Amino acid sequence: MSERLSGTELVALVQRVFQPQPGERAMAILVDLPDGRVPDEPTWAERRAIAADWMAELQAHRSALGLEAHLVIYPNVHTNNGELPERAWLHAGGPLPAAESLDPAASISFADLYATHPILIAITKFSATAPLKLAAKKHPIRAATMPGFRADMIPALRLDYTEVNRRVNLLKDLLDIAEGADFRFGTPAGPCDLHVDLRHRTGHASGGLLPKPGVAGNLPSGEAYIVPYEGELEGDPSRTEGIMPVQFGAELVRYRILANKALEVISEGPKSREEAALLAKEPAYGNLAELGLGVLAAFGVKPIGEILLDEKLGLHLAFGRSDHFGGQVGPAQFSGPDAVIHIDRVYVPETQPDVQVLAVDLTMADGSVVALMRNGEYAVGF
Repeated sequence: MSERLSGTELVALVQRVFQPQPGERAMAILVDLPDGRVPDEPTWAERRAIAADWMAELQAHRSALGLEAHLVIYPNVHTNNGELPERAWLHAGGPLPAAESLDPAASISFADLYATHPILIAITKFSATAPLKLAAKKHPIRAATMPGFRADMIPALRLDYTEVNRRVNLLKDLLDIAEGADFRFGTPAGPCDLHVDLRHRTGHASGGLLPKPGVAGNLPSGEAYIVPYEGELEGDPSRTEGIMPVQFGAELVRYRILANKALEVISEGPKSREEAALLAKEPAYGNLAELGLGVLAAFGVKPIGEILLDEKLGLHLAFGRSDHFGGQVGPAQFSGPDAVIHIDRVYVPETQPDVQVLAVDLTMADGSVVALMRNGEYAVGF
């Protein structure tokens, strides 16, 4: 690992993020294990090594932390934001076992884990954000999710999260009172306009602080986000419609969106055909599930090719599952557990150089318009 957090830094991080309360005795660091279907790869192995190192450091500093730290393992669920398995294993130490060799008799239910470990950090390959957000509504837990975490994200854990949180909450307050967002993207194929319906919704703030039970959010953090209105109210269809461009490598894919769903791909190319086939096979994939506004680019953070960090830099839009954010699309709308997905598309120059965010305007209930972004930069005063 090129960079690591010291035991003192880890204690400070847990205390700042979670603010442990009297009577809380234990925390868990969750990792998912490779299997025959999803084999191991170097960054995943490094992530598990980071988790084991953090657990060892927190245990070594448990008197300062005031909590026991346990490493908890479970078989990976094969997809981002898929449902967690029913059971997990408290790792007793030593090398991590293969997923196939886990002894069912030694497992505990996730419900029992939640009852005894009110603070959770999930440093996994596949995002556990959706299931942990929903679990936090039923159990007295709070969780920081770190899918795809790498050592080069560690500097983002050292930011001034008081200021990050202030900016995030300012954006959240704007989303709360906005009824729509209008985007104009510049692309080599011409401008693309998209209207996102924000009626009947409120925003969420993920500013890196999780002091109260009932919440789960990413770490590193730094975004405000909202689920577009999905048209669930009778007689009131979603007004989200337009063209959404996404750059995949050298190819620009353009989705035609109506009533908050990507109905077809209107561009040509290998990736366009692949995405069109996916929409036909898995219609819930085309649900516009999130409008996110990251703030970390202003703090000098650069994208590294991992969504966990990259989406926190600026504007992003997501397809797929939305129930964990308060929306209507969840596992039941997909063909099976392995098909459940929530996937973000990040609009910063390093990730989509051929797509320019020319303008984003928020329309308020009184008809006034707030200029949110111009030429990729926030136009609101922080």
